[in-house]
Amino acid sequence: MGAVFRVCGWLDREEYMKLREYAEYLGRRDGCSLYALRYSILNSPRLREALDYIEKIGGEFDDDSRKLVERLVEEYTTVFVDAAEEGFLLRSRSYLAPFLERLRSLGVARYSRTHGGFIVKPHAVIDAVRELEAAGLTVVDRTGLLRTGFLEVRFEGELRSYQREAVESWAGNSYRGLVVLPTGAGKTIVALYAMAVLRVPTLVVVYTREQLLEWSEKIRRFLRLGPGVRVGLFYGDRKDVAEITLATYQSAYRYVDVLRSRFGLLVVDEAHHLPADKFKLIASSVLAPYRLGLTATPYRDDGRHVELFALMGGVVYEKSLSELEQEGYVASFTVIPVLVSLSGDERARYRELRRRYLAYARGRTVKELVRAAAAGDESARRALQLLNDMRRLLAFSKAKLEEAKRIVEEERARGSKIIVFTQYVEQAEKLGKIIGAPVITGKTDKTRRRLVFELFKKGRFNVIVFTTVGDEGIDVPDANVGVVLSGTSSRRQFIQRLGRLLRPAPGKTAKLYYIAVKGTQEETNMKKVLSAIM
Repeated sequence: MGAVFRVCGWLDREEYMKLREYAEYLGRRDGCSLYALRYSILNSPRLREALDYIEKIGGEFDDDSRKLVERLVEEYTTVFVDAAEEGFLLRSRSYLAPFLERLRSLGVARYSRTHGGFIVKPHAVIDAVRELEAAGLTVVDRTGLLRTGFLEVRFEGELRSYQREAVESWAGNSYRGLVVLPTGAGKTIVALYAMAVLRVPTLVVVYTREQLLEWSEKIRRFLRLGPGVRVGLFYGDRKDVAEITLATYQSAYRYVDVLRSRFGLLVVDEAHHLPADKFKLIASSVLAPYRLGLTATPYRDDGRHVELFALMGGVVYEKSLSELEQEGYVASFTVIPVLVSLSGDERARYRELRRRYLAYARGRTVKELVRAAAAGDESARRALQLLNDMRRLLAFSKAKLEEAKRIVEEERARGSKIIVFTQYVEQAEKLGKIIGAPVITGKTDKTRRRLVFELFKKGRFNVIVFTTVGDEGIDVPDANVGVVLSGTSSRRQFIQRLGRLLRPAPGKTAKLYYIAVKGTQEETNMKKVLSAIM
């Protein structure tokens, strides 16, 4: 007959009708009314709701019925969380679909017949748990990854006000989201403080080996780790997985199966790289429910920042360069646009390249050309090659090199410490010879790089020429003048380059010269970037 109970007190019509939603009337015995819980209620999450109401009106179960109900409450109001290959697996004897409908519509939860439950993507499991608990269900985490506050990790540095605000905003978003701060504003310190707040096993993904070693050094400086908390380095030939593991993007991608179910928190440095096809696999595969992305510029020209926001939790805190400057956290700065002209021969060559490019491009955007070229379109491939030839012609123009030499000589005379940013190795090496400065490229070995940086800090060198290796991923020595010779068509790259100059010092005003060729796409790009920044 199922779970039978009796109600001996008087019920008014409203109470009686409410009770009938949960139970069938069986009749009267010994001056009391007998009811049996409906089968649909016995086998649903509403069972707890029904029991609460029955207790409220004075209903009583006999011993056998009470044992049955207690067992069913546990079975039908409990959701078990396990790890699965594609994310978290949520299973219950209850029908969970109505409670996960919003997440299903977003494409982050789906029912799996194979597993007999719902697969929820790692970055959305906190939302799933919240919605199930709001429905009165009990969630039992059998992965251990949702648990917080159990590692012995303590932050021992000093925080700037905005760094504390950033972590508070992140914590208020269920420990998920992107913190957007300019280069040099202390994003790593934000992450270390966040790790000490959450105190769970953490995977930190960085872009280069140099960054990985810098993170390791800062952990030693700013975190006090308990005896059971180790730091593991996961890159190259080293594959040490520990409570805090530092991995490069490449190693995390290649060995994601080794790392996927070991961490509660995923920290992604230079997070704007994450939407790349292969790196995206890191965030979608690692089961860490808590996530922190760090970047100076989350927005991508290809629009894929939308994927970044979904994987990491959206932007939860942002502070601009101008705000930090006003608050005295970065040096004052000025950006100086410098326009130069092509020579007669260069101008004729540029016009011819542009004419041929427009003929092959046929009105298509660069994004459309890239897609068409990948699909085998020969005209698109030729157009992209011509576009590259145009960019190289502008970058290598004689007037640009002469102007860069002039600026460097003037700033040297003022005692400035100067970084020149270039896009091409050949251009960097050529300028390095002209101005007598060391050149750092992606192929420069670490020993020489450290030596150059040390001599720059000591004043033995006052100019360094960088290719794009200087844009991110390495700790560039303090400088107060920058010269952009090529590149910087994107807001992201510009902010990163400017940020290299902004370490505060008494009376310091940083300067960034932006050299572009007048009347070309370079001038257009320069105006677009500067209007977005200033």
